[in-house]
Amino acid sequence: MNTENQHYDVVIIGAGPSGAVAATLLVKHGWRVLVLEQQTFPRFSIGESLLPQCMVYLEQAGLLDSLHENAAPLGFQFKNGAAFQRSGEHASINFTEKFSQGPGTTYQVKRADFDKCLADAAQQQGAEIRYQHTVIAYNNLVDGAQLLVKNQQQNEYQVTARFILDASGFGRVLPRLLDLEQPSDFPVRSAFFSHFKDGIVDESFDRNKILINVHPIHKDIWYWLIPFSDGTASIGVVAQPSRFAKNAEPLVCLNDFLEQDPFLAQLLSRREAIGDARSISGYSANVKSLVGNNFALLGNAGEFLDPVFSSGVTIALKSASLIAPLVDRHLRGENVDFVTDYSKPLQAGVDCFRTYVSAWYDGRFQDVIFYTEQNHQVKEMISAILAGYAWDTDNPFVKQSERRLATLVSLCQS
Repeated sequence: MNTENQHYDVVIIGAGPSGAVAATLLVKHGWRVLVLEQQTFPRFSIGESLLPQCMVYLEQAGLLDSLHENAAPLGFQFKNGAAFQRSGEHASINFTEKFSQGPGTTYQVKRADFDKCLADAAQQQGAEIRYQHTVIAYNNLVDGAQLLVKNQQQNEYQVTARFILDASGFGRVLPRLLDLEQPSDFPVRSAFFSHFKDGIVDESFDRNKILINVHPIHKDIWYWLIPFSDGTASIGVVAQPSRFAKNAEPLVCLNDFLEQDPFLAQLLSRREAIGDARSISGYSANVKSLVGNNFALLGNAGEFLDPVFSSGVTIALKSASLIAPLVDRHLRGENVDFVTDYSKPLQAGVDCFRTYVSAWYDGRFQDVIFYTEQNHQVKEMISAILAGYAWDTDNPFVKQSERRLATLVSLCQS
């Protein structure tokens, strides 16, 4: 065992989007930052459809130029909205027509390449990243924390830091080590997904939008179709586990569900799977607290809702943007109330997303989306939320999400 104790100002667990953005922001403040990543990059990850709000946080970190420069070579698809289909009903949201100020366009990205792009840029700006290094133990110190780390040769060593950020995503390193996990109040759902050569020849299909498709019989089952610029797409289906056959082979299961919807079956009749399909179940998660003594949880390491409106990366980047200046102040000796200044503001946007995700599954928000006599101003407010601006409290549908949505639903269903 290597007992040499290495010291950094901040150690970040995970080199995904929130880790890369937090690392870059903290390096800009002059701090010595180490990122410990369990895997090697590029590596597969789900969550390919970004929201325009993401572009704000990437620009803050100085990572936006790298994204733009690499978009075309990596097959990233320009995105300006979302399209919806339900048993022949069609609707769309244009993110450039929204209530909130800020970007209205973004990209649909292959996460393996996107995450590596951000991590590489973070390294170029001064963050140190160690791949295939796994955090296996955490010890709280008066002035920071000590981590026990195992490298790719299975050798163990110790690292201390004045502050720890957990950006490990679904790995949820600190929640597991510190017994912070608690059940999500969302029902357990499963997703089956893969990348395909989509073979779409329908000229009316808009590749600039994610397609969210409702199952023709069961309104709680939905599909995503995320096109990329090279003729491939990420395709998946989400439902409660009881809807899927036990021990189902992922690609067989996914193709079976695609054939159940006449619109998708026709649109994707020429599809060819690229590699293996995958499945994930019980991904919704929560924690007892997002912060503790000298640590904070970012993105999915804290709470993950559901993939339906692609909020995961947005929440992750928002968390990095919120936490970095607070950690900077903390390291400079200021008193920082991380609950008031980080947990509560972050949770406010998450709770707004939760309102619309919950209403999607019970069908109420679907009725709003497919309502034919839409008020333009209201639609712009809803567009802003679906574009990721869930922290803009000038938007009445953010500030009073439950009450405003309930009123809107009653009008659409009357």
